[in-house]
Amino acid sequence: MLIKTGVINILFVLTSHSQMGDTGHKTGFWIEEFANPYYALADAGVKITIATPKGGVAPIDPTSNLPQNVTEDTERFSKDEAVQKMINETIALADINFEDYDAVFYPGGHGPLWDLAEDKTSAKLIQDFYAANKPVAFVCHAPAALKHVKDANGEFLVKGKKVTGFTNEEEEAVQLTNVVPFLVEDMLKEHGGIYSRGKTWEAYAVQDGNLITGQNPASSALVAEILLKMLQKD
Repeated sequence: MLIKTGVINILFVLTSHSQMGDTGHKTGFWIEEFANPYYALADAGVKITIATPKGGVAPIDPTSNLPQNVTEDTERFSKDEAVQKMINETIALADINFEDYDAVFYPGGHGPLWDLAEDKTSAKLIQDFYAANKPVAFVCHAPAALKHVKDANGEFLVKGKKVTGFTNEEEEAVQLTNVVPFLVEDMLKEHGGIYSRGKTWEAYAVQDGNLITGQNPASSALVAEILLKMLQKD
């Protein structure tokens, strides 16, 4: 287990992808899945750096900004010019050195299904963090980024590990089953993950060693809580 006595540095990785397939609709990262963990960690004194595959602006899924999806933390984000500036000026993944950080966290949204799932730099980054015994955390659609990640033995990282992620039932509920390139639940199972889930739209997260996964937007704060406890353990 990682032992921290000084400032904790966590890398947040967001999507650069803004198009929902060929539907003409916009996507990106889900605000709640970024804002809730961001403030939970930042308020605890964690230093956070934000990166994306392309660098620059990380696109926000407009649906995540609708009134029914607003939380206390998303409202805080909407008034936080400093954090919004970070979102608009993210670092390119290619310029990130995993040795500078104690853990990596991937917020979701549908965007990662298109870019982070296939991004070789992202996959290598996750592999490096995990090989260095550093926590890797994902929520909702973000476990898509594990699609091509292998362990030191060349096996899929999720093989034989307890995992969760956005359920097929939840994808069907938002009517995007036939739009997304693949279903997170199916991919995790096909790669040998020991998949489990909680109730639809309710908070549920799973930890297996240094791998942390959360099921849906409501699980974001829980993933951050588990991650923080891991990093503060002495």
